[in-house]
Amino acid sequence: MMGLTKLVLYLTMCGIYALSKPTEKKERTFHDKELSDKVHDDTESFDYDHDAFLGAEQAKTFDQLTPEESKERLGQIVDKIDGDKDGFVTEEELEKWIKLSQKRWIYEDADRQFKGHDLDADGLVTWEEYKNATYGFLLEDGDTDDSYNYKQMMARDERRFKRADQNGDLFATKEEFTAFLHPEEYDHMKDIVVLETMEDIDKNGDGFIDLEEYIGDMYTAD
Repeated sequence: MMGLTKLVLYLTMCGIYALSKPTEKKERTFHDKELSDKVHDDTESFDYDHDAFLGAEQAKTFDQLTPEESKERLGQIVDKIDGDKDGFVTEEELEKWIKLSQKRWIYEDADRQFKGHDLDADGLVTWEEYKNATYGFLLEDGDTDDSYNYKQMMARDERRFKRADQNGDLFATKEEFTAFLHPEEYDHMKDIVVLETMEDIDKNGDGFIDLEEYIGDMYTAD
């Protein structure tokens, strides 16, 4: 009889486990983008190295070139890598180039958004230009049910914009605008990343993150 009771209890627990919702762990740590999604095994192929050196998208275009065209294109790239123009590529120059290739998507995204927000095409993005392009609907419609949250977001963006604007003139260069869009990539913006993360997790706004808030932020039911 005891054996049957244990069996029933075991099956009941299995049922509860199967029906319970799994939790998904959030990732708040910023990681550099992988150099390539290919396996790094030079005994098999050099595809990983090609992606790391050229960038995944540009590596694809090289596959379509003739050997002569590839050689010419590589020569042009080597000229860009050779920062001091001495005719040699040092390990430091190569490392710098690979890091640039790894983060190319960041600069491409920033370039695209910069052009979209530089409304007067003067090579600078002002806070007013960004605010009008992003929150113009809120300024035109006035208070709505969602306006409170948007006003919070606008205030948060303004604070970040001013932190990225290192000379304080409220005119962002492309580099400053990139820091605004991708603060995790810039040392002088890391305090803003920490502050915004704190604000996201600190649900009761007491300036501290307790265990319940931490777990609630890191794990959510799927």
